[in-house]
Amino acid sequence: MFYEVMDVNNTIKKIFSYAIIIGVAVILAFNYHIFIVENHFAPAGLNGIATMIQFKTGFSISYMSLIINVPLCILAYFLVDRRFAVKTLVFSLVYSAAYLLLQQSNTDFIKYNAQGHDTIFPVIISGVISGLVYGMCLKCNASTGGTDIVSRYINKVRPETNFFKVTFILNAIVAVVSLFVYSEGGSADYKPVALCITYCFISNFVGNYMIKGTKTAYKFTIITTHPDEISKEVSDRLMHSTTKLDAVGTYTNTEKSVLICVVNKHQLTDVKNIIGSYSDTFAFYELVNETYGNFIHVK
Repeated sequence: MFYEVMDVNNTIKKIFSYAIIIGVAVILAFNYHIFIVENHFAPAGLNGIATMIQFKTGFSISYMSLIINVPLCILAYFLVDRRFAVKTLVFSLVYSAAYLLLQQSNTDFIKYNAQGHDTIFPVIISGVISGLVYGMCLKCNASTGGTDIVSRYINKVRPETNFFKVTFILNAIVAVVSLFVYSEGGSADYKPVALCITYCFISNFVGNYMIKGTKTAYKFTIITTHPDEISKEVSDRLMHSTTKLDAVGTYTNTEKSVLICVVNKHQLTDVKNIIGSYSDTFAFYELVNETYGNFIHVK
């Protein structure tokens, strides 16, 4: 029965994961259609190249995205990770279909055209939305395609390389190219470059924040000779449990206990007060970026 429940839970998680990927793909299509394309700047990565090609030739971002991402997803299937490749392919297909549908629909009433003035506002909005989309995709072991796949491959070959740093470098190249694409009248226009860099910075910042997680907490490591008393107080007052490890203090060569406990941010002072009321107790705490998973409660 236990394993049947686990299988059902895993299936639900997979369905939910794909539902998120489909949802954020549609959101990114709206983002490009409403905020990015209308204001003549290249957003980021290979999708930015697709945006510039559409600007110059009229060839739809939808088709260009498929031409770029389908081969990359096939390569990622064999060289990176199969689940990652399949989920990224699903994202790319949904994104392309959604953008094409928007492109062929009458959506002028929802487009944000800054008309060359205050274009920083659509850049900020689109950057935040894209960062949220990137973060959600990565949490689901997927990506938005393009340079994200390239960065993932580089990260696999060289794990010490920061994912978002690689992505930002690749996006900077796109920003330089946009100088020549959006400049008109024979004079250099650096505004699209600045907009592209700003967009990349905002989206990478938000995406990185999403990956680090918003469920921050504090992990306490407590060395004490009063493990049972402290554990009971933490349980009764804060509704948290502790994990006890046996240890030996090397300075005095006496037996100690090590308690590990993770608490919410607003409970930080409460734990300090509990620890402070016991002698022969030493503790330190550290920030935990995100908590996940649960114990099975046995009655």
